[in-house]
Amino acid sequence: MPKFLLKRWHGYQTVWAFALLLILDAFLVAYNWPLGLVCLVLVAILGFVMVKAELDFRRELNQYIGGLNLRIKRVEGQVVSNLPLGIVLYSEDHSIEWNNRFVSRMFGEKTLIGSDLATLFPQLPFKVKDKDKKDHHKDHPHDIQFEYRMNEQVYDLRHYPEERLIYIYETTELATLRDKYEKEKIALGIIMLDNLDEASQGMDDQQRTALTARAASEITSWAKDFNIYLRRLSSERYLMILNHNSLQDLEMSRFIILDDIREMTADLKVPMTLSIGLAYGSDSIRELGELAQSSLDMALGRGGDQAAVKAGQRLSFYGGKTNAVEKRTRVRARVIAHALRDLMQESDQVFIMGHKIPDMDAIGASIGIWKAANLYHVDAYIVLDESNPSIERLMEQVYKDEQVGASFITPEEAQQMITEHSLLVVVDTHKASMTIEPRLVQEASRVVVVDHHRRGEEFINDAVLIYLEPYASSAAELVTELLQYIHDKLQLRPLEATALLAGITVDTKHFAIHTGSRTFEAAGYLRRSGADSILVQRLLKEDLQEYIAKAEIIKHAKMIHGHIAVAVTEEGQIISQLLIAQVADSLLNMTDVVASFVVSERPDGLIGISARSLGKMNVQVVMERLGGGGHLTNAAVQLDMPIREAESRLLDVLSEIEKEEGLFE
Repeated sequence: MPKFLLKRWHGYQTVWAFALLLILDAFLVAYNWPLGLVCLVLVAILGFVMVKAELDFRRELNQYIGGLNLRIKRVEGQVVSNLPLGIVLYSEDHSIEWNNRFVSRMFGEKTLIGSDLATLFPQLPFKVKDKDKKDHHKDHPHDIQFEYRMNEQVYDLRHYPEERLIYIYETTELATLRDKYEKEKIALGIIMLDNLDEASQGMDDQQRTALTARAASEITSWAKDFNIYLRRLSSERYLMILNHNSLQDLEMSRFIILDDIREMTADLKVPMTLSIGLAYGSDSIRELGELAQSSLDMALGRGGDQAAVKAGQRLSFYGGKTNAVEKRTRVRARVIAHALRDLMQESDQVFIMGHKIPDMDAIGASIGIWKAANLYHVDAYIVLDESNPSIERLMEQVYKDEQVGASFITPEEAQQMITEHSLLVVVDTHKASMTIEPRLVQEASRVVVVDHHRRGEEFINDAVLIYLEPYASSAAELVTELLQYIHDKLQLRPLEATALLAGITVDTKHFAIHTGSRTFEAAGYLRRSGADSILVQRLLKEDLQEYIAKAEIIKHAKMIHGHIAVAVTEEGQIISQLLIAQVADSLLNMTDVVASFVVSERPDGLIGISARSLGKMNVQVVMERLGGGGHLTNAAVQLDMPIREAESRLLDVLSEIEKEEGLFE
């Protein structure tokens, strides 16, 4: 009997009442003992009755509690077994010790006792690394929760490792609703005929209308096949509204409309191409529209003829099998030149910076921008951390010129000198992380980007002026065009013109690849300005030892997928990034080689991969899958891993692309 029942308050009251009766009876006996004796007998009888009643109460209470306990124990097993959730207890060796009926019905077995837990739930984590344990217990101190799918059913498992206990909840209906919600979420897209003017050059109005009608018919048929609502906004622009399910189908098809439009207009002098920007993942329609436009800008900035899909944090690219079409109008160059002139005049200083390990294109373009700033008597400085073999001969010539040589400063000096009224011009790259000093980009209040590379996911978005033209051969070509419009009386000195011409020569491989009419026009202007082509050839001369080293690497090259040359150096063999790129260029000169990849360890400990192609294969897509970027014909990546692992990853990516859409155009 519990103590609180033995010490009931009414029990003490009864005892005190009997004590009082006995005292009164004692007084009564003293005065009248016969009457007192009778009263004493009555008190004794009453006490007996009260004690018996109390004992009976306690006995019945014990019987009631005992019976209730038996009923609870009898029902308890049935309740736990028939709960609408599963319960599993397992031993230290991960075999099931007990499970309720829910789990048995779930697996269609009468009992699962003795079964291996890892076999039934292969996703269940038993061993967790110490670091993961700390992170997990910080966020989930009591359980591990994950989703488990079996056949068409979905379950939510909660694992308590310390108790060796698993709870299982069926969430099929919830998962079905969630999947349906995800599939029906809205995605927005914009389609643009990105080179309609170039493709219809020389056509009359009737021919141009017929061309756009053919394209519209093809696009409309494609949209109908993929359940897309299409709205034509102009002769070259369309709005797409679709759901996530249709978007997944589009990605599975690799946006076949890009190839269809290009092949449909293959008979034209310049085939027509599409650019598509798609956005998904936001609940705000306004934000989706902005992301779709941003994706389209990304596709156009990479040269067009491709689709860019922004889904949450993921940005994917499809297509991009053709080179960017050269624009025949110089209006944009003139507008950019005038805007750059105004920005320079409003600045107290101009800082020019290229990419890490700069090449002749970056140095030549920097000198061109420096010349433009000097025309307007604005102090201009070129940021350079240290020289490298690719620019060593050019820098020797530069330092001989007191005026140009004195303009080169270190990143530390630039950080000390820059003010809120300074202008930073980034040339030959559009990625802050690739610049010589990324902190300068953050500190500068105004940034201008002049680049010819295809736009990547990383971009200096807050730049006040962006001149990004993937059709151009080099940044030096773009700067040369700007110089022709930035001042009427501009006169380049021979060294300045030679530096710009050297930049164009290097990036075009002596005018062999990635050149257009405007490339030769820019080179002609530089020659008229006094550029020394003989000096350019001397600057580009090769060292004998480097030539022998290149030949040694080429000797170990192998052919894969029929027309791709891959050269991988031995472990521990350290090659400069410049030499890696030169070997990739040399491999392209071999018979039947359409694309080349060279893998080697660099002096900084990273693994460098340089990729080159003749235009029939988009090496930029390959490098992007490895975390790098570049052009359709010229790309690279740096990896922090062993060289054999880097080689394996490269071969895997090539195989994936070949399986998905084919490597060659």
